[in-house]
Amino acid sequence: MKMGPMMIVSNFVLFQIGWFAAVLSAAEQRPWFGVVVTIAVVVTHIFRAAMPRPELELVLLSLGLGLVFDSLLAWQGWLHYSSGIVFTNVAPFWIVALWGLFATLLNVSLRWMRGRWGLAMLFGAVGGPVAYYGGLQLGALEFGNPPAALLALSIGWAVLMPLLLALSVRFDGYAGLLERKAV
Repeated sequence: MKMGPMMIVSNFVLFQIGWFAAVLSAAEQRPWFGVVVTIAVVVTHIFRAAMPRPELELVLLSLGLGLVFDSLLAWQGWLHYSSGIVFTNVAPFWIVALWGLFATLLNVSLRWMRGRWGLAMLFGAVGGPVAYYGGLQLGALEFGNPPAALLALSIGWAVLMPLLLALSVRFDGYAGLLERKAV
């Protein structure tokens, strides 16, 4: 299977399904449901890869980064979650699962952004806060201090987006699926 437009579109659609399942189920106090959907999407992504191991490693690295970043925001009181909390001031498991889900985009749908570090920073600075604001609007989280939370999300994602893209170059299980262009 080559990475063509259908794989890119299906990658994006599966991400959206996982994102909405996680956020809506967290808002409904059933975060485990969204995590199950998210895990199914991540497993599908890993098994579709030409080299599954690097994709799994990228997902695990992203989970770790997300756990630290979102836990810092929760610890500061800038983000409040009502479900999926295992330890006080630690990010709930459903938001950490979303970081693993986001990693599924890096080597497929967001591959085009590699090497475009300024654009990646802008994408992170805007897209990160917008995603969390979407979660706020759907009832999955609250901002303890909206200006501080949005600023921290913007700065954090402006740094993390290029970092995640750089990691995706090193951990690229989809490189073997790229279409070869005729010369």
